[in-house]
Amino acid sequence: MNNQIFDMNNKNTIITGAAGKLGKSISFTLAELGSNLILVDRFKEDLSRLKLEIDRKYNVDVKTFEVDLENEYDRKKFVENLQEEIKSLNCLINNAAFVGTSNLKGWSVEFEYQSLDTWRRAFEVNVTAPFHLSQLLRNLLRKSEGGNIINIASIYGFLGPDWKLYENNDLANPAAYSCSKGALIQLTRWLATTLGPEIRVNSISPGGIFRNQPNNFITQYKDKTPLKRMAKEDDFTGIIALLASDASEYMTGQNFVVDGGFSAW
Repeated sequence: MNNQIFDMNNKNTIITGAAGKLGKSISFTLAELGSNLILVDRFKEDLSRLKLEIDRKYNVDVKTFEVDLENEYDRKKFVENLQEEIKSLNCLINNAAFVGTSNLKGWSVEFEYQSLDTWRRAFEVNVTAPFHLSQLLRNLLRKSEGGNIINIASIYGFLGPDWKLYENNDLANPAAYSCSKGALIQLTRWLATTLGPEIRVNSISPGGIFRNQPNNFITQYKDKTPLKRMAKEDDFTGIIALLASDASEYMTGQNFVVDGGFSAW
């Protein structure tokens, strides 16, 4: 096989939520392929550390932008600033996600107590921001050959939760998270038919990633997964390399499930 189809030298890639664990893995993957990086996150210090790590290991240009993707003005200002620095964009990876915490009011609670505020916040980050960024960046993407968008969704965008996994632990699966990820998968299809043929749009639905969850959750999750383990960040490097590069030039409008077989039952 011609390995040049994975070559991303001199290409530009935006990664939102870059300072998170999955975002870092995606960033290193694209840097290894040679892509210049535009790293976006809320946390300036985390971005600076990530840039330093990449600069030490790879010979690519790395730009960082502190952006609150929940804020419409911040999203617009980011794109305005970016357009002054680059002339074309090869790949937009909408990785940032509103996942909440157990301390967030109206989030990790039973259905009747889940709040409209957390519902709206989840949809703003998980659906509206990818929609808005795709809209604002479409012209930059069209200026590059093989421009594409990758949306990071979730298996819970198309599966209902098995509540047995959540018994006797403090983990949660709020409606807003699942529904917003389902909307992101559908937005992927809509954008693919709207922005083609110049821009390809695909989504990736990861299965559960190991995050030091309670032992009873991990055990039951493994039992429900044919590969008998939870995911790790490196499990997604292959699909990222495929979709971001010209190796996937005839793939669009698809949701690629990487879940160890969890959804195969």
